[in-house]
Amino acid sequence: MSQVQKIAWDDTVLPFQLDASDMRGRFARLDGVLDGILKQHAYPPAVEALVAEMALLTAMIGQSIKLKWKLSLQVQSNGPVRMIATDYYGPSEEGEPARIRAYASFDAGQIDKAALPFDLLGKGYFAVLLDQGDGTKPYQGITPLAGGSLSACAESYFAQSEQLPTRFVMAFGRSTEPGVPEHWRAGGLMLQHMPKASPFVAQDGGSGDDGLLTAADISGDQDAKENWTRINFHLDTVEELELIGPSLAPTDLLVRLFHEEAPRVYDTQPVKFGCTCSKERVQQTLSIYSAKDIEKMTTDDGQVTADCQFCGAHYTMDPAEVGFEAQQNGD
Repeated sequence: MSQVQKIAWDDTVLPFQLDASDMRGRFARLDGVLDGILKQHAYPPAVEALVAEMALLTAMIGQSIKLKWKLSLQVQSNGPVRMIATDYYGPSEEGEPARIRAYASFDAGQIDKAALPFDLLGKGYFAVLLDQGDGTKPYQGITPLAGGSLSACAESYFAQSEQLPTRFVMAFGRSTEPGVPEHWRAGGLMLQHMPKASPFVAQDGGSGDDGLLTAADISGDQDAKENWTRINFHLDTVEELELIGPSLAPTDLLVRLFHEEAPRVYDTQPVKFGCTCSKERVQQTLSIYSAKDIEKMTTDDGQVTADCQFCGAHYTMDPAEVGFEAQQNGD
């Protein structure tokens, strides 16, 4: 496959629909986006894997939001990896790329190199936040950390909060293509039932961990259950290299998996790494701190410094720019 074809599918999300089974989905491949996210930090490999999985989930879930909206996924945990945060910014105009950023906070001294990535998360929650812009109240939904992966947490969120049977299959890791520097790649499929006006919800608790609802608990009538079982059977045949590529186009994989389901594809959504930080935003954030807090951030040469956790940008400001003198005089 040529390099031109490979680039055409990298860092895109392809929305599609399976008309015969009343389902919709998204196929995402990330390459340069992950490099943009991960090269800013010296994460241990297991933390890199968690951030890569979270970014891939964010791309697939975020594709459905409207222009200029913002989707955020967050993990809060009492384990060695304390937090993972991602943001997906919808395009400002049709045809423009969406932007993704992500970072993780962790205790390096507690990272067990032999542990599975998800085991580095303790008890906590997985949150989905949607910001529709000025004048609106942000939406937030949360679900416990359970199921053995972040994708399982996302499936649980859709079952609990949206009553939508949802399935993710994902692959991610370091690519070692001949003649190309080693770098991270990721690919994934998201499938879910089309929304119903009155979805069936189990009344006596779910069959998942700690009684959480699963897709099987809310899959609907007999026809819907059969559709869901059949689609998942096909999904279970997908291989990691088919997801990550670059030798197989997403459209070809959809035909291989779902040719009897009448697949229909829509325009791809390009995505890129992008951060919204700026000196003005940093000043606004610091303005809520007390004079004593600002003083702690002030260097020996009298400058206030701050770093963006997402992109690593370093900002240096005069204390007066963040209201230090005014607060000091008011003490």
